[in-house]
Amino acid sequence: MTTVQRNTTTRDKHRRIIRLGLAPSPFGRHPACYHCGEDIDYDAHHRDPRSFTIDHLKALAKGGTDTLDNIVPAHWDCNRNKSDKDLDELLPGGVTFVTERCWW
Repeated sequence: MTTVQRNTTTRDKHRRIIRLGLAPSPFGRHPACYHCGEDIDYDAHHRDPRSFTIDHLKALAKGGTDTLDNIVPAHWDCNRNKSDKDLDELLPGGVTFVTERCWW
């Protein structure tokens, strides 16, 4: 079994920057959860389902990086449910989205 070595100092620095609302982010100062869109409780205990955590758009386990362009704010519970899946894997299979309609 291989292990992924991580620079926790850099990771902790990035998480602190985002938690404090100092990151150059299109999400704003205290952004909502990237996955569900609801507000994040930035003062909640770290194990609270609605507490702040960082999610990697491309999982570290799948070769993603721990850089600001690959991380987004999320609820602890939303991040846990996503796990190491890619965003397109979360959509149920066989779902068709209606993009236009023909009325005749």
